[in-house]
Amino acid sequence: MANYLDLLFENSDEKYKEFITRLNPSVDKNTILGVRMPIIKLIAKNLTQTEKQSLLNDLPHEYFEQYYLQAIVIGKIKDWNTALIESEKLLPFINNWAISDTLNPKILMKKPKDLETLILEKYLKSPETYTIRYGLVLLLRYYCDDPYFTTKHFKVINSIENDDYYTRMAIAWYYSYALIKQWDKTIPYFKKLTVKNKWIHNKSLQKATESFRITADKKILLKTLKIK
Repeated sequence: MANYLDLLFENSDEKYKEFITRLNPSVDKNTILGVRMPIIKLIAKNLTQTEKQSLLNDLPHEYFEQYYLQAIVIGKIKDWNTALIESEKLLPFINNWAISDTLNPKILMKKPKDLETLILEKYLKSPETYTIRYGLVLLLRYYCDDPYFTTKHFKVINSIENDDYYTRMAIAWYYSYALIKQWDKTIPYFKKLTVKNKWIHNKSLQKATESFRITADKKILLKTLKIK
């Protein structure tokens, strides 16, 4: 057994496992060890190069926390092509929002146009819920700020047909970021009721109004735009 697996087992917590299981209903509870994130990050930091390579190549994994470790390791890869290859190798095995949202290979923003094309033309058009969510989270992380923001992204997002709860939540999360960071460009989109899904429209407004970065007067306006 790999040393990192020994460490995961040694740091498992039954009560925390119950908590994580409730947050991730799509994950088989028998695969969750219940290891807290600071410990997982510490284990990932101390992996040897051999252990990292073994982790990256040993798909599928038996335990939920192994996927966490792999997502963290991929996030720290310094070579653009390697980060892309490893992230796309992992994507088909992701079956929950937690790992999808943890996967964040920052080096990919060294080529913002290339990453944008991958997001819009590949990830958001995937039939897989968590590949779509991965693309949406990358979009809100890196493309809601200038100079990368554009309302042209809205059209692609609005064309997503996947209606899974975790897809819809990611879309709402994205739009809330757009409202927070690009208010003048985004608010007309909601005033014109352009978001095709009522649930996403209202959830986007809700998440934006919950943000401390939205001023009180803007929150009042957002509440008037809710679709009943």
